[in-house]
Amino acid sequence: MLVQQQTIQFSEYSSLYDLIVPKENLLRKINDLIDFSFIYDELLNKYCPNNGRMAESPVRMFKYLLLKTIYTVSDIDVVERSQYDMSFKYFLDMNPEDDVINPSSLTKFRKLRLKDTDLLNLLINKTVTIAIEKGIIRSKSIIVDATHTLSRSNPFLAIDVLRERSKLLRKTVYSFEQEFKEHMPEKNTDNDLEKELAYCKELEKRIENEPSISSIPAVKEKLNLLKETVEDTQENFTLSKDADAKTGHKSADSSFFGYKTHLAMTEERIITAAVVTSGEKGDGPELPRLLAISQKNGIDVDTIIGDGAYTGKENLKLTREQNIKVVARLNVTIAQGARKDEDKFDYNKDADRFVCTAGHMAIRKARQGKKNVGTNQIQTYYFDVEKCKTCSLKEGCYKEGSKTKTYSVSIKSDLHQEQISFQETDYYKEKAKHRYKIEAKNSELKNVHGYDRAISYGITNMQMQGAIAIFAVNLKRILKLM
Repeated sequence: MLVQQQTIQFSEYSSLYDLIVPKENLLRKINDLIDFSFIYDELLNKYCPNNGRMAESPVRMFKYLLLKTIYTVSDIDVVERSQYDMSFKYFLDMNPEDDVINPSSLTKFRKLRLKDTDLLNLLINKTVTIAIEKGIIRSKSIIVDATHTLSRSNPFLAIDVLRERSKLLRKTVYSFEQEFKEHMPEKNTDNDLEKELAYCKELEKRIENEPSISSIPAVKEKLNLLKETVEDTQENFTLSKDADAKTGHKSADSSFFGYKTHLAMTEERIITAAVVTSGEKGDGPELPRLLAISQKNGIDVDTIIGDGAYTGKENLKLTREQNIKVVARLNVTIAQGARKDEDKFDYNKDADRFVCTAGHMAIRKARQGKKNVGTNQIQTYYFDVEKCKTCSLKEGCYKEGSKTKTYSVSIKSDLHQEQISFQETDYYKEKAKHRYKIEAKNSELKNVHGYDRAISYGITNMQMQGAIAIFAVNLKRILKLM
């Protein structure tokens, strides 16, 4: 049951706040800046109005999460600090003598109350609206970029997990029928994933063909676990507790396992839009969403500042239709006019490689054709054919028995002359100087607000973490500019 509770119920000790929490205190400034009742309105339908135990105020619970992000502390630590830190109690609308919540309540609040809530867009919209009302946002440019966040759980090599689970299955079988060793297939000793998968499938088949063994509950449990692992391996090649996280690439030789947050930000360093994806997704395809969300949040955009990842054909077409200038160095590889299977292969500008739908990156590239004659040249990207052989998405992409898998793009010397000419203008050169600002903002999110690593599993929780971190940095920026 929920009863609205958004103001301090003043006690005889409330005057302590005026003595202990100064006017320049960050939390006092945030409380003065924003009316948090919008949280109550947003979450009202998640509570029963007339049944059950009295619930903590959703505003207070949200403020606890905001404190966690501002000061980068755990659930336990933020609750403990709110017992003795008067600025925390003031911010939480508590009386000085009030008791604090149980830390486990924060987990329940995240899972039960914030679930299925578009918190990311809600909080960004709120801060952008405040910035516009205060006259802080004056520019008509947005700067776009993506930052990566490591998963809470590191991935394991698929072949190692397969071997561990097949070993567990064999051990369980032998505990009931030692003599069944004679019926087991020969183990794979090569470091070859395809051979290991074949061995596991044969192991499954032989055990299933012996009902007296496969019907034993303990064996059946381990058998199903191995089957599930084989299916996951054929699709992902890496296994982790974080099912939504994927491997992305920061360069041709450097990768990470986790998520990407695609950001749009004004020249005043107010974040206007964010989209959270798994780590393997490219930057360029998210530009239309970032632009649309920024515009929906009230930003009048006439210029987009970014890097070469955003100069794809569809992005340039979209911005030209809206008379928006793109301040980004043209990347010939992704901007060329026609590309086969454009929806299946995405360009990773950091690694200078294409990535297939399954998330696998090309292992090398080669240019073919006459040198210095752009129209006759083709850039060919080579993929690891061993991964293609066992990929669940190979139909229509990989031809059975092929020894190679390549993807080629033609290179055109007369490509996008309009954009190339724009790159030489004084306007382009002046606006390009602002791009560093978003890299500094990414650094602030990671180093100050704990956005370098996910605090929970799944893309929904990553979106929630991103929402509160961006809300915090936007509020701090607004206060600084005021």
